[in-house]
Amino acid sequence: MNQGFVRSLLIGIMWASTFIGTGLPQTTGANDEEAIKKVIAGTTHAFNAHDAKAYASYCTSDAELVTVRGERMSGAAEIEKGLAGIFATRARSATLRTLDMTVRLIRADVAIVHVTNEMSGVVDVQRVTMSPHQELSVRVMVKNDGVWRVTAFHNTIVTASQG
Repeated sequence: MNQGFVRSLLIGIMWASTFIGTGLPQTTGANDEEAIKKVIAGTTHAFNAHDAKAYASYCTSDAELVTVRGERMSGAAEIEKGLAGIFATRARSATLRTLDMTVRLIRADVAIVHVTNEMSGVVDVQRVTMSPHQELSVRVMVKNDGVWRVTAFHNTIVTASQG
């Protein structure tokens, strides 16, 4: 998935939230932010345990997940199946360590979360273990019946600035 599409998707979400969320609080409540951070911690723990079922439990039933390789998974069941395949192959020994996280409530029930992780132990397409590297994910989260879940996830490898 190209950067233009992701940018357009995020702009569309923000544009729609301007009209849909009119009159709703635009600040992050401490309880919501903590709940969101617990979901992120839970997904990280599930990833490190190579537990695709636990990871998918943090997703909405219609969630979308895009990996750094551009693989797209639609729905919690497909995410579970796709991650199980990844955990059985290239991420068999992979671990994540969260380096940074920002939470922005778009509406009282929609948040955008940017998470920077350090990934280590993953193998590339030639089956060579890659050096540890940083990945940045953008996660759109929704709150339904008081529970926060990931409804969209897009991940990319962070490269050193060429400036």
